Amino acid sequence: MVRVASIFSQLLRHFPRTEFAALVRKHGAERGAKGFTCWTQFVSMLFCQLARADSLREICHGLACCLGKLAHLGIGKAPNKSTLSYANEHRPAALYEDLFWSALKRFRSSGILGTRKSPFRFKNQLLSLDSTTISLCLAIFPWAKFRRAKGGVKVHVLLDHDDYMPSYAVITEAKLHDVKVAPQLPLNPGSIVVMDRAYNDYELFGRWTEEGIFFVTRLKDNALYDSFSERDVPDSKKSHILDDQVIELTSPSARKKCPHALRLVVVWAAELQRILVLLTNNFALAASTISAIYKDRWQIELFFKALKQNLKVKTFVGTSENALRIQIWTALLALLLIRWLHYLSQAGWSLSVLASMLRMNLFTYRDLEVWINDPFETPPLLPGIEQLDLPLRRLGQPSPPRRG
Repeated sequence: MVRVASIFSQLLRHFPRTEFAALVRKHGAERGAKGFTCWTQFVSMLFCQLARADSLREICHGLACCLGKLAHLGIGKAPNKSTLSYANEHRPAALYEDLFWSALKRFRSSGILGTRKSPFRFKNQLLSLDSTTISLCLAIFPWAKFRRAKGGVKVHVLLDHDDYMPSYAVITEAKLHDVKVAPQLPLNPGSIVVMDRAYNDYELFGRWTEEGIFFVTRLKDNALYDSFSERDVPDSKKSHILDDQVIELTSPSARKKCPHALRLVVVWAAELQRILVLLTNNFALAASTISAIYKDRWQIELFFKALKQNLKVKTFVGTSENALRIQIWTALLALLLIRWLHYLSQAGWSLSVLASMLRMNLFTYRDLEVWINDPFETPPLLPGIEQLDLPLRRLGQPSPPRRG
């Protein structure tokens, strides 16, 4: 006998309806609505991500033909294409942005996203900063002009290495330079931010140093500096640390913007077969730890890879800017659920295999925690017989006296 709702319904339980309704009221998202609720829109767009639907038609038809009624998802019926399209164009994308941050905060406070795979000895918060460009057809998305014949948007992410989920994310036009986003980051003193050299900004480095925020990045090829002193490096032939120096920037503009002593660490990257020159303002950690920090920056590249390969952020079901933002934020919500399932599972799946298995079992009626560990178990073909005990009396037997 089926005792649970569908897997999709069990995933939706992680978004409390009371919390969702409060966000709807905050943004006035249902002002003037005539029957079509924001919850129905959210269920439809989350289905788009988890099922990898390519169009509004696939979303609406996919929900309409699911097994059983849609009441277990909290909606009355599948939406119409035109209704969903209008909602994506006009209802505020900020609703789903706030929903992502509130859900992520709840997941983190519950400790169900796991911890750092290879923890460092230091207790500082480690963060990676980078962006990814989503290319768009300029003829279909004229508002997203990037180059002469190319459109696009950028997703800037500050990734927390404790659970490899964002601590900050913003969607901008693609022509905005990466370094323009860095001053907006909400950073705490003692944090370590690792980034590529596209974020080199000496004024920003000077301000972070004064505020007690550490950074690890690559030095520009044309940077001018003087070396003050040499720090000890390991003598072992197996060491990949080639040099460790205390330096000062010497160009007039750089010296004015960042008048502080900095640290230069030269390492041999065996995976890349090249030398990397790292720049940091942290003098307490070993050079090998600085190198390992920069190597762990690769996790943000894996984050973008998981987002683009497993979810719908390369093709869109709407052409307006608001519809695009809704689809990206619901993709991040879907990735949050997949990350949680990946941490919960003991089946040893990769993230991409888990996403594909989930796509094919959204409307399977099995307990989620049982399915995630043994997805190939065959459910019983016939429900078990349950005989109820009824207080029957024989024919002609007098009825028991009534009380009172």
